[in-house]
Amino acid sequence: MKAIGIKELKARLSEYLRLVKAGETILVTERNDVVAEMRPARRHLRASNQLEDVLDALADAGEITRSSLPKRGWGWQSRGMGLPAGTAQALVDEVRADR
Repeated sequence: MKAIGIKELKARLSEYLRLVKAGETILVTERNDVVAEMRPARRHLRASNQLEDVLDALADAGEITRSSLPKRGWGWQSRGMGLPAGTAQALVDEVRADR
C-alpha cells in the first residue's frame, strides 16, 4: 500500500491508475492526513447456478486461487450436526411460535 500526496497524484495520475488497475491500493494524503483511498473496483459476479462458473469468476477476480490438480472424483458432503431428523424444523417452529 502506497501513500502519496495530492500534488504528486495529479502530476502522475496515469502511473498510479496503472498500479491500482494491477491490484495496488493507494492512499491519497493532504498534509500527511489520509483523505482518500484508491483501490481496484469490485466487480459483481454474474448470477450463476453452476459452482464451477462461480469459482472461475472468483479466480478471475483474484479472490481465490484454483487448484492446479484435478479433483479425480473427490467430493464433499456435510455430515450434519448429528442431530435426529426433524430437529431443525422443530426449533424453527418453536421460534416462530414465540412471535
